[in-house]
Amino acid sequence: MLRQINVGVKSVADYNSIVSRDLMTEIRELATTIQGLRVCHVNATSFGGGVAELLYSLVPLMNDVGLHADWKVMFGREEFFNVTKAMHNALQGSPRGITHDEQRIFERYNLLNAGGLDGDYDVVVIHDPQPIGIRGNTPDLDAAKWIWRCHIDLSNPNPEVLEYLRPMMAGYDMTVFHMAHYVPHGTIPPAMIVPPAIDPLTPKNMALSADDAAYIVNQFGLDAERPLLVQVSRFDPWKDPLGVIDAYRIVAKQVPGVQLALVGSMATDDPEGWEFYNRTVDYAAGDPNIFILSNLNNVGGIEVNAFQTHADAVIQKSIREGFGLTVTEALWKGRPTIGGNTGGIPLQITDGETGYLVNSPADCGERVLDVLHDHDGALEMGRRGKQHVRAEFLTPRLLRDWLRMFTQLMGR
Repeated sequence: MLRQINVGVKSVADYNSIVSRDLMTEIRELATTIQGLRVCHVNATSFGGGVAELLYSLVPLMNDVGLHADWKVMFGREEFFNVTKAMHNALQGSPRGITHDEQRIFERYNLLNAGGLDGDYDVVVIHDPQPIGIRGNTPDLDAAKWIWRCHIDLSNPNPEVLEYLRPMMAGYDMTVFHMAHYVPHGTIPPAMIVPPAIDPLTPKNMALSADDAAYIVNQFGLDAERPLLVQVSRFDPWKDPLGVIDAYRIVAKQVPGVQLALVGSMATDDPEGWEFYNRTVDYAAGDPNIFILSNLNNVGGIEVNAFQTHADAVIQKSIREGFGLTVTEALWKGRPTIGGNTGGIPLQITDGETGYLVNSPADCGERVLDVLHDHDGALEMGRRGKQHVRAEFLTPRLLRDWLRMFTQLMGR
């Protein structure tokens, strides 16, 4: 039931002018040791989330340096994704676990999808919990090396759900996490720490002129001449869009005419998204200066780029966050960025230097006011943030890290 995703073609050479020469040299040297390595990435959706965005760049670049890399997406109906959303929330700390009936649904779909993993692969990379059970149902691929790549915050997981998944983790040769404190306590396969990255050459992150960004923002009914606050994320309680609205209301008392754009995406593996989207709309209470947009309003990569580029301040007020690639995107565009003090966001934002870290809507509102009242200081902060991303969080560095892991796994 797995579906092959067509990723097109990319060239590592296109990044020569963006990242360091030493990094590009290391990529070429590592690739020579594993030429022809057959790799398959498996995840739950081909659009609407950070994992899909990563794979659209990473897989063709692996092919460009001489590997044979595929990307396959698992099949699932709403009953399955309702379970995996509950599982995702539990692993990020929700007290609501999953029932025995839900476990059976989860296991049935993993067994079903395992039958579609055909191919003589050297390495199989399973992304996140949804397909983690495929490994135990593929005896024909026992000779391959298996990696479980976790993209979520496991620092305070629901213990019952973690223990349910632990025997499935045990079948892997390696696990990969964004941060060291996400690695679960207890016995699991060897863990590597690899933060994600953004692709600076995609439509979402390529250079966009101020005039073009303003034009695009205007098409959605906003006034490009008035201050704009933007948060880009799924409609999810962990992203706290209601808290962002509270922060905006604090700002609006001192900055008349300020606008807020909540720009999200509706993903196939997130059935809870619609419910929280509607809660967010209700919470906005018809405020004409709050704009709630998604891919269903024709908001794609270019449009997200425009909103981030044009924003006076970009917010990511997450309560829990695996890493926060929308923070990386905003910093790459040189925008003053305010993020929740959680998960991988502090890896990207040094408070007061490359952005601001906040712990509440009140904190967030005050920091937005700081940005709006100190234009020059905000621009300088944005420049420092961009350089931090250039050094640490662009796709070539992520490609290098994967090549290192493959080389280690294959003993080369």
